[in-house]
Amino acid sequence: MMHRAILSGCGGAALWVLAFAPVAAAQTLPPAIDAGTTAATGARAAENAVRSAADAFGTTIGRETIGLYNEENARGFSPTAAGNVRIEGLYFDQVWDLNARLQRTTQIRVGLSALGSPFPAPTGIVDYAFRTPGDETALSLLGALNHWGNNSLEADANLPISRTLSLGLGGALYNDNNANATRAQFLQFSLAARWRPAADLELVPFVSRADGYEETSPLFLPAGEGLPPRLPRRFFKGPRWARFEGGAFNAGLIVNWRIAEGWALKGGLFRSAYDDRRAFTNLITDLDSGGTGNQLVFADPPLLSASTSGELRLTRTIADGPRVHRIHASLRARAGDRRFGGSDLIDLGVTSVFAETTSARPAFEFTTQQKDRVRQWTAGIAYEGRWQGVGEISMGVQKTQYRKRIGLPGEPPVASDAAPFLFNVNAAAELTPRLVVYGGYVTGLEESGIAPENAANRNEALPAIRTSQRDAGLCFAVTDEVKLVAGVFDVRKPYFNLDAAGRFGALGDVINQGIETSVAGPVTSRLSVVAGAVLLRPRVTGSGAALDGIGQRPVGAISRRIEFNADWRPPWLSGLSLDVSASHRSPETATVSNLTAIPARTLIDLGGRYQFTVAKQSATLRLQVENLTDLQGFELRGAGVYDLIAGRRFGGYLTVDF
Repeated sequence: MMHRAILSGCGGAALWVLAFAPVAAAQTLPPAIDAGTTAATGARAAENAVRSAADAFGTTIGRETIGLYNEENARGFSPTAAGNVRIEGLYFDQVWDLNARLQRTTQIRVGLSALGSPFPAPTGIVDYAFRTPGDETALSLLGALNHWGNNSLEADANLPISRTLSLGLGGALYNDNNANATRAQFLQFSLAARWRPAADLELVPFVSRADGYEETSPLFLPAGEGLPPRLPRRFFKGPRWARFEGGAFNAGLIVNWRIAEGWALKGGLFRSAYDDRRAFTNLITDLDSGGTGNQLVFADPPLLSASTSGELRLTRTIADGPRVHRIHASLRARAGDRRFGGSDLIDLGVTSVFAETTSARPAFEFTTQQKDRVRQWTAGIAYEGRWQGVGEISMGVQKTQYRKRIGLPGEPPVASDAAPFLFNVNAAAELTPRLVVYGGYVTGLEESGIAPENAANRNEALPAIRTSQRDAGLCFAVTDEVKLVAGVFDVRKPYFNLDAAGRFGALGDVINQGIETSVAGPVTSRLSVVAGAVLLRPRVTGSGAALDGIGQRPVGAISRRIEFNADWRPPWLSGLSLDVSASHRSPETATVSNLTAIPARTLIDLGGRYQFTVAKQSATLRLQVENLTDLQGFELRGAGVYDLIAGRRFGGYLTVDF
């Protein structure tokens, strides 16, 4: 794919591979199928995020996640809430995330790494690489433990049925004891297949399901401004009956078809849903410095959220000497439905955060639930031109039709419609074989998520919003394998948060401007490094910023984030590697008024892995200590809403590939 090709060389030979490798593969594999990774299902002992990451912007491989950004935060925004999720580059309206049984890797595409998408989106793209069943029989077992008592077992298998059909099966059982002493148990399974009825046609159907329960952890809301007092750790502030129970479901079909020389069709149809049989929100409000507050529990009737989505993309590739031209015609659509609301509020009265909650389970009185219905289609056409030794350009236009209806059954719904044209233009130029510069402009129509649990309109779906992004930067090949990426960006969106009445809605606009850098690759044959930093200037503008109590920084804003990861293979023991991860974050704006901030913090993790063979099978033993210094502090869960940072944790897992 284009982003990997550029980052693997930044220029010169890499852009040549970028331009012509897909054409050369036309006779053997459908587009976007990587013959070197299809055997990944059922083979996990070699998973190592530091040694696999192409940049520091966000990578997940197996149980490991590293980088500046993740699915919930890229350049100060959530690409998942915005609807910018893809499976193998295809549009996916994610209600529940694709589980680890089906993910090979997850990559956050921003800046240069997003250049390979025909239709990029502001705030980046969450791109799931699918764990496609391969051609060889394989089985991987993983068992994990930590000193809190967490334990899990994961199994992934690859079963070739014939020369044209392979199956991938996976299952996992998780027993969790969390930082706040809540308990959870989840069961997960998946089934995927890869069928090649013809040399140029591949179909990959899949289905997955997860079910389980989790005790509802408390969230803390101080009285007025200021942070909560020091809270007890490894202590459950009940009640025990407030236990979530539910399940999630994902299914789909991915199609790759090489229709003829220079013509390719790629498509995906996906269904994503969750059904909460029981759900609760546990709040400790008006918390004072002595740890006394009021405990409120919201009980929800059964909730449902489901979406059917997909994309069909026809691509015409034209080779013209040192140039390659690609024209994409795409159609995306989604149909989403939610049932929410009808909650019952249980006031458990004044309580201390140091005392157990022992109240009996009440009889709940639910009210009528609201319904939320979204229908959207988007048609687009895009062009990509690539010239060996010179660079590339991509541009696209999309027309989208968005319709949302929300309200109570039997009453006129509240309508939200939009039908804008969306544009993108991106370019990269090879100044030298080691230096590539890039720039781009993208507009988007995105979801803005749902109102948070502490809002007066909790769980209410918010309207679609217009967004835009400008960015530019460079990629420099320090060596053939170590790459430096540096860029600037400007992202603009409407700003949603709590108003004076406690309702979550639009308060103005937010502008996030910043500088991001990444250095990644093997420094020596034994040492690999992934390091990055982002400097942000977030601010709120518009009428909301002029109101009393509305600060000029959005809630959750930070000015600085630094990530460093290293993996070293010492010379004295073959198969051993030692790793360190350090993450620093500047103070985080915690309230709409900007009068409260969570202090700056630095978290350090140390670990090691030992790769060996047992009965001629590949195995890896992974040990790690997280939050080495046992730092105490808070995680922000919304404006003025806090949870605890997990304390120091020792754990490990053993993976064996058969």
